Amino acid sequence: MTINEYQAAALTTAVYPEDKRIIYPALGMCGEAGEVADKVKKVIRDNNQSFDTVRKIEIAKEIGDVMWYCATLANDLGFTLEAIAQMNINKLQSRKERGMLGGSGDNR
Repeated sequence: MTINEYQAAALTTAVYPEDKRIIYPALGMCGEAGEVADKVKKVIRDNNQSFDTVRKIEIAKEIGDVMWYCATLANDLGFTLEAIAQMNINKLQSRKERGMLGGSGDNR
């Protein structure tokens, strides 16, 4: 499955109010990213930092939820996931070529 095929499939399950486009998936993405972080935190707290197969699968499922929100948000903004991925690689490659991978700021 390509990233754009994933986006198209994800959009078939996107059910949220039309007047909440952009806002709804942006907030959902934050919530799901928090769930990823929480599951990782609990492995550190409760399982002596042991990422067994079951825990990895549970974290992977949450990553999938993040991806769903990324797919819907990208669509609401008028982009394919492939276009966004390419923009990101272009940005990072430019930073690498200029020796600016470290540091902070959006436009370094």
